[in-house]
Amino acid sequence: QVQLVESGGGLVQAGGSLRLSCAASGRTFSMAWFRQAPGKEREFVSTIRGSTGITSYSDSVKGRFTISRDNAKNTVYLQMNSLKSEDTAVYYCAAGWKDTVVAGQYIYWGQGTQVTVSS
Repeated sequence: QVQLVESGGGLVQAGGSLRLSCAASGRTFSMAWFRQAPGKEREFVSTIRGSTGITSYSDSVKGRFTISRDNAKNTVYLQMNSLKSEDTAVYYCAAGWKDTVVAGQYIYWGQGTQVTVSS
């Protein structure tokens, strides 16, 4: 069983930046970020493959968000720049054994951290 603990959420003005962190208690193949806004389904944000560092992003965050991973610390980061009001959501860290954008294929989930972007 791998436990995930997120941190770094908060309130920021539009155009600002935040950095999310997710510390895992064990090693997994892939780690990812998803988000869920009120009244909406959980959506894929970004993923990083542990062995190669290959990353992928949703079109809505590409060019603004950067995912990175410190394998020695089993920690993944999400640097979020040029934040927009539509980025407001609860952000969840996920980990698993597949390189996928499908939430249902991740085994381990964090508790979520709120990101609020004021316009």
